[in-house]
Amino acid sequence: MEKVLGTDYTVVKVSRMEGGAQKVVYKLDCTNGFSCILYVWDLTMNYFQEEIVNHNLHAESYGSELFASNNRFLIEHAVRTPILYDLNKDRDRYDFDYALVEYVAGQDAEGYFRHTDRKVQDKVFQQVGEMIHAMHRIQSRTYGKTDQTAPNNIQCHLLQLYNGIEQLTYAAEHVEAIRKNQGKLLDMLYSLESKIVPRNSYGFIHGELGPNHVIVTDQLEPCLIDIEGAEFYDIEHEHSFLEMRFGEHYRYLNDVQLDENRKLFYKFHHHLSLISGGLKLVHRGFPDQQLAQGIADHHTDCALQFIEA
Repeated sequence: MEKVLGTDYTVVKVSRMEGGAQKVVYKLDCTNGFSCILYVWDLTMNYFQEEIVNHNLHAESYGSELFASNNRFLIEHAVRTPILYDLNKDRDRYDFDYALVEYVAGQDAEGYFRHTDRKVQDKVFQQVGEMIHAMHRIQSRTYGKTDQTAPNNIQCHLLQLYNGIEQLTYAAEHVEAIRKNQGKLLDMLYSLESKIVPRNSYGFIHGELGPNHVIVTDQLEPCLIDIEGAEFYDIEHEHSFLEMRFGEHYRYLNDVQLDENRKLFYKFHHHLSLISGGLKLVHRGFPDQQLAQGIADHHTDCALQFIEA
């Protein structure tokens, strides 16, 4: 802290912030009243270490370089995200990267779901919607990270198809209802994919944009966090996730023309992925076991509803 910010910044308190599955987060408080966030990208403390080592989709949302490049890109495009004070990748003292980042005072967007003042609630979610639309309007002819320039070999939704098959296989090994219906669920995944028409225009998406990844400042301004997975992609991937996570408040975020076939396919894929993801958190010792199991159970019910409809 003193090396980056000066001798007036002496840490007096360090608080671990719970909930993250891919990096360790601490709040640092200084004697002069200043606070900031410390991000630590220690792969040994990542609950999806196995997937990252094997280079599956989780590898696309982990690492300090992704954070730094997306942080710079979003700020350049006037999308609010915490300021990066310093990124250390030397690994001369520790075998992991770490960063000092702006502490944004406020609460996550979920805290406004049942806010008693309707005007405040309207203002918050209208601004969240405006921020999301501004981000999605940033266009590219190729999908992928901000430095992606080479033409894509396959349509991006096929990556989710292959991943969905993999996640369904994992879920079937651990959930009896999924095992019994694995064939029907797989047929549904292929059926939904078969209705998608190719495209070559993509918006910039967060990648996992739930209300817990939007901090609303004390001035009621939204700020994106956990941005490592941001990239150019089908915006329907984001909207299907937004609809699940924001519930009735999704109406503030849905001011755009969407491909409903893509949205439905991605929604089903999210269910399969979250069954598997929740189970992996359970199996790998995630601190909030009840939350992790609840995610798996809820999305099991949602996936089965697709084949029962």
